[in-house]
Amino acid sequence: MELSDPNTPPPSSTPNDPTRRKSGRVKHKPVLLQTDPNASISSYSSAKRKRADTPEDNDANGPVSEESSINESDGDPDEEEMKEKRRKSRSKRASAKPAAKKPKTAKMQTTSLPVRPAVNGIKKPSKPRRPRPQSNAAIADEGAGLFCKFSMPGCTVLGRAPANDLSLAEIFSQGHTVDAVAAEWITRYNDHNANAMCELVNFVLKCTGCDLEVDVHDIEDPDNAHSKLQELQEEYQAQNITNYPLISKSKAYASFRITLSAFFFSLISTAHAAGVLYSDLALIENFEVWVVTMSSASIRPFRHTATVVSLAMESALSAVYSLLTENTAKTVRQKEGEKKKKTVNKERVASLAEKAAEEERKSGLVDNMLERIFNAVYAHRYRDVDPRIRMDCVAALGDWISAAPDKFFTSAYLRYLGWVLSDTSAPTRAEVIRQLSKLYKRKEDVARVRAFTEKFKPRFVEMAVCDAEPNIRAAAIGLLVLVRKPGLLGPDDIDSVGRLIFDSEPRVRKAVAGFFAENIKDSHDEAVEELGGEEGLAEAVGEEDPEDFDVPRRAWLKFKCLAENLQSYSSEHTEEGGDPVLPGATTVNMGAGVESRFSLAAQTVCEGVPDVKDWEVLAGYLLFDSSATTSRPGAAESPEMVFRKRCLLNEYEEMLLLEVLKEAVKERLREALDSKPDRKGRKSKVRVEAREIQETTYLHLAQFIPQLLRKFGANPATAAVVLQLEHVLNLEIFEEMRQDSTTYASLLDDINKQFLRHADNGVLAEASNALLHARSFEDLEEVTESKIHELWSDTVSTLRTLVDSRGSGTATDITGLCNTVSRISKLASIADCISVFESEQRPMSKESALATDASPAQILMDLVIDEYTDLDDEASEERDELITSSVQSLVFYNMWLVRSLKTSMAANTPISNHPDYTPFASALLSIMQSRPGSDAVRLTATGAYLDLHTLFASLRSIKSKNQLTNDNTTPPNKKTQQLTLNNDIQSSLIKSVSSEAQSLILSSFAAAEKQYARRSRRKLDPSPDDAIDSAPEEPESELEDDEEDEDATSEQVKTQRLLAEKQLCELTGKMVLAVLGRVLDTEGQKVRQRLLRNKLRLGSNFKEVLAYLDEPKVKSKAKARSKGGQAKPGATNKAEGKGGKKSTTKEAVEVSSEEESDGEEVGDDEDAALGGELPDDRIEDVEEDDRSKEHEKNPDDDEIMGD
Repeated sequence: MELSDPNTPPPSSTPNDPTRRKSGRVKHKPVLLQTDPNASISSYSSAKRKRADTPEDNDANGPVSEESSINESDGDPDEEEMKEKRRKSRSKRASAKPAAKKPKTAKMQTTSLPVRPAVNGIKKPSKPRRPRPQSNAAIADEGAGLFCKFSMPGCTVLGRAPANDLSLAEIFSQGHTVDAVAAEWITRYNDHNANAMCELVNFVLKCTGCDLEVDVHDIEDPDNAHSKLQELQEEYQAQNITNYPLISKSKAYASFRITLSAFFFSLISTAHAAGVLYSDLALIENFEVWVVTMSSASIRPFRHTATVVSLAMESALSAVYSLLTENTAKTVRQKEGEKKKKTVNKERVASLAEKAAEEERKSGLVDNMLERIFNAVYAHRYRDVDPRIRMDCVAALGDWISAAPDKFFTSAYLRYLGWVLSDTSAPTRAEVIRQLSKLYKRKEDVARVRAFTEKFKPRFVEMAVCDAEPNIRAAAIGLLVLVRKPGLLGPDDIDSVGRLIFDSEPRVRKAVAGFFAENIKDSHDEAVEELGGEEGLAEAVGEEDPEDFDVPRRAWLKFKCLAENLQSYSSEHTEEGGDPVLPGATTVNMGAGVESRFSLAAQTVCEGVPDVKDWEVLAGYLLFDSSATTSRPGAAESPEMVFRKRCLLNEYEEMLLLEVLKEAVKERLREALDSKPDRKGRKSKVRVEAREIQETTYLHLAQFIPQLLRKFGANPATAAVVLQLEHVLNLEIFEEMRQDSTTYASLLDDINKQFLRHADNGVLAEASNALLHARSFEDLEEVTESKIHELWSDTVSTLRTLVDSRGSGTATDITGLCNTVSRISKLASIADCISVFESEQRPMSKESALATDASPAQILMDLVIDEYTDLDDEASEERDELITSSVQSLVFYNMWLVRSLKTSMAANTPISNHPDYTPFASALLSIMQSRPGSDAVRLTATGAYLDLHTLFASLRSIKSKNQLTNDNTTPPNKKTQQLTLNNDIQSSLIKSVSSEAQSLILSSFAAAEKQYARRSRRKLDPSPDDAIDSAPEEPESELEDDEEDEDATSEQVKTQRLLAEKQLCELTGKMVLAVLGRVLDTEGQKVRQRLLRNKLRLGSNFKEVLAYLDEPKVKSKAKARSKGGQAKPGATNKAEGKGGKKSTTKEAVEVSSEEESDGEEVGDDEDAALGGELPDDRIEDVEEDDRSKEHEKNPDDDEIMGD
């Protein structure tokens, strides 16, 4: 083997030798800092290292050591050649890949400043999710960083900025981000601060929606900033611009506010990261001069835009302050930890102390900036005249408190939120509630809000109880729920909010459900402690049987607490004697389908208290025999006896729990019907389960109703509620379950007993509705008809007996007669009463010889005519009720007659006797003449008189069967005979209201108007009436009403006002129907004009009733407009040819327009919108007078009652 020369280097050591083995390690050439302007530190630190490089890179790394060369010379050369090929192929594939994307620096490639984007180290405050800022062609011109045109209605900004100017195009374009644009501006500021500041100020001016600019000379003279901005304002006003980007509703500016705020947030953060914020204090100071001055401008676009910019800067400074404070505390902790070590590194301690001092110095500078901006901008703008600016200030302060709690979470700043709680703008108040809710959710900061809560807690409760906006009331209740958790709410405040369970607004009741449930929980916990805790409760109740509802259960104690709370919160709605005012006992006719406040409260209870949904347990609790709770005197009471006494219910609590039971049953059935498929989408199984729930509920309910009626049937209030449970029964399912018909027949017997037992209007109405509900099912119709026939026999027999006792000379039982006629009126409203009213009774024996043979219709007519003038004053109310019930019964009788006539006329059935309603009309007319205009009986008679004429006027639209079909089999003479017969019937029965009756009707209408205007404190049209209103009035009636109003409570006054409005709207509705039926106001427009006189002065309900008079006119206008042209020439002549209808319509239009013009001045002064600026803020504004011109309206106008 030949030895090589030791002085000769090995072949592998030659750099260019192709046979040399290469190392697989990567050797990079050192890169000098900032040698390559396109290189950045972040790109090198984040780049992934490669395993293969070119030979030139390896050569540049220097010579390889001898040891490594020797080690690398081992191995099979053939294998090395294969590895070399694989490495080359990998390097080719790697070079074929696109270069890794570098972070966008937005024109930062040529800068040498180590400026980084704003996100470095600063956490932006969390904000609600909003639309992501998107570039828009209306703001930024693609491919050019120049300012472009604003396409806005009434506002156009023209001009192109120089290539190095900061413009909206850079911020809103697709190729730029706000962080990159902010970093580039900082670079330009370092190069020439005056030019950069000029760009920034012009940028703010352009954001206001104008093309006005300042130059560098203006920037260099900050003392002249106020004068310069004054000139710009004058030029801006001369352009007459009415819109600006911040308030524009154009889709192009949907994200304008978000991007504008984000840019200035990023600008401050980038200045902090670059150190310019601390090294050049003139940056913020000079910009403040312009922005603060603009924030106090009299022009709203300048003021609003500058305020948004200032708030964004304050938000960024808050984030910076929080970061600096956190870093300072962290550094101090590190220094203290270093000092505690055994071997103290003094250099590190000194370095940390120096670092902490520097951080503290920076935080002090930022603190001064925060104070300056807050005092110069926020302290004035939070009470600006524009509610949008006030709302922006409130939202910003909430963000500042969340971002820098050490700075802003103090009473000095929280008080600003408390002051805005009384703002006149509803959105601003809602924003305050939202921000305060965020603060109260921070459990760790409860101590900071304790003093603030004590000061403004009454305002919280006031907003929840009586704010004008329901959504704000609901939000305030949610805030009080958070305030209550740490125990910052007193008992009186809890009760004030708990009473909202009876509120009329659904959103308020839904919001208070959780709050009320917490009240029940607190009461239940106290009751458990009284019974000895959970152990004592378990000993008293024992083991519970899920199928036995008659034994005591744990849920009974919670039901008792529920009843106690409901009674406590509804106590203010009781009468003076202490009797509860419940739906079954009320004297106000609420109408069918209208739920009482107790039912609405019970619905809310079912949503908030889950235990109530187990209605069978509640029913067993109500049916529990309270007599079993008595124990022997002197004997020790067992725990079970103590528990039963604690759960004992009084009469009022039983009535409240019956309402809850009714709603709980409805909620159970509603949940079964609304059940959704399971996760696997199996609907059949869910339907079967829902069906089983319904069957079980109906079966148990049918068993519970008779038991409840036996226990609670004696009290009218409770009986009415139990009778409502019958409406819940679905009788079809009841029949499909193959239940015995005798079961339901016995239930109907119990309903009949309640009908004959009580005279209360609520019980009679519910019993009548129950019978009507039973008649709606065909299979049970026969059973129901037999029960109704029994009721007719009993009531008519009682009526004859009472009338006979009066005719025989005995004392008249006016109370029994009144109750009997009320029952007849209810029966006549649900069943055909023609045969019953026209039947005559013949005496069958000597005992019944005194029995009258007059028909019930004639008896009722006699009761209407004979007003019982011989009665004393105590029986006057019962006398009036008797006349009212008799009139209503006869009206229903005539309704059934008209229905029968329509059926006969349509079917060509011969009619033997034509009904004659003239005696009844004459009796009503005599009542109208003999009583004052505002008398309740006269108003009832007036309405019945109008109903009578309108009812028979509906016969005009009836056509016989032969008229509707082309029947050739009927002889022509028979057709003519039938047509003549129908015409004779219509001509004899359809009568117009006489002029005398019309005057009396208008007199009653005027009296009802005056009564409601007096009750609601509204002003009527001062136009003098004709002799129409000259009705017999009691001279001291108005004085007596005023004295009663002074002595009445607020609830009584409200009830009287509602009753007066109900009477007015009912009478007006009947008059409108009579006018449309062409039986009233047939000789002119006198009645129509009188009705429309106070259309806009008596509330929304009255206005909606009168709107039916204008309905045909509105339809014709809409029809003409839809055709898109003028009316045909012949249309005018055609209208004029029909009795002068054109002039009539014109007069109606003129009257309507006059009413609208007069109505604009009507309303309470308290509801007038606040015009101008709020106190202590002297800012002139061009649009501030617009608020004072808003329509003043009465608060009752927004409520529309049901008919």
